[in-house]
Amino acid sequence: MLRFLVRRVLGAMVILLLISMITYFLFFFLPADPAQLSCGKQCSPQNVALIRKNLGLDLPIWTQYWHYMMGIFAGRHMPIGDCPAPCFGYSFANQQPVWGTIADSYPTTLSLAVGGAAVFLTVGVSLGLISAWRQGTVFDRVASSFSLLGQSVQIYFIGPLAILLFSTKLHWLNRGHDVDWKHDALGSVGGMILPCLVLSVIFWSNYSRQTRSLMVEQLSEDHIRAARAKGMSSRYVFFRYALRGAMATIITIFGVDLSAVLGGAIITEVTFGLHGLGLLSVSAVLSSDLPLEMAVMLIGATIIVLCNIVVDMAYAFIDPRIRLT
Repeated sequence: MLRFLVRRVLGAMVILLLISMITYFLFFFLPADPAQLSCGKQCSPQNVALIRKNLGLDLPIWTQYWHYMMGIFAGRHMPIGDCPAPCFGYSFANQQPVWGTIADSYPTTLSLAVGGAAVFLTVGVSLGLISAWRQGTVFDRVASSFSLLGQSVQIYFIGPLAILLFSTKLHWLNRGHDVDWKHDALGSVGGMILPCLVLSVIFWSNYSRQTRSLMVEQLSEDHIRAARAKGMSSRYVFFRYALRGAMATIITIFGVDLSAVLGGAIITEVTFGLHGLGLLSVSAVLSSDLPLEMAVMLIGATIIVLCNIVVDMAYAFIDPRIRLT
């Protein structure tokens, strides 16, 4: 296990380093001048030069990249002010510390992603298990039809409809707002219910169909028939053997879907007007704000890589045939 963790952590560091390099250097192929964008169209050349110096854009590109990466771990001193670790620099758009902006936005994105994942895993896997248990029944056919329908819709389509129906017309749910767990935990839960439900729709549909298929396949295996021949109850065999065999594949699918969950969170945030990392990344791209864009990219990539390591470790606990070496 230790050797596996060391290899995966080292590999994750290489991946994150490559992502940071590609993102950073591709930015300088863009035609936009960050100093000019920060100063405005009517800015004098002297002020543009001053802003470029304050942002460190007058240094060679490799020097800028080195200072940026070192600042994340050790902080850095910039003409615009001191930036303690983790320092992702100052925004080109408003010259404010990027880490402060990220800290204000990530709770909304994290709440949306975790809440959405909890909903689609619970609903999707549960429906798939019931469909497999009662395969061929009316419930199975109805659940399969709804799963197919759920995979056919998109967040930007179902989101406004959900707001119109459940918030504007029926007044059952809040239309969604940014979270504030410290001062208003109950209100934060209410503000996340509808966005999490909308985010989960396209995912639980897939997990319902995948879980049903995996369980039906597991139930036809030889060891399942042998267990039943020994007199074990159908319920015990279903949950003790078939479910355990299917869970490894379900976890694999979840690990692959992590990036899709974050991508869905971006669209959901834009749809509901939530001020999370998704909306922040869109504004960073539109304004050519490299420090903000880099921070969102690195944080998102780090979360995905770490979650995949955890998913790989979970295999050994679910399937004893798998050994991490």
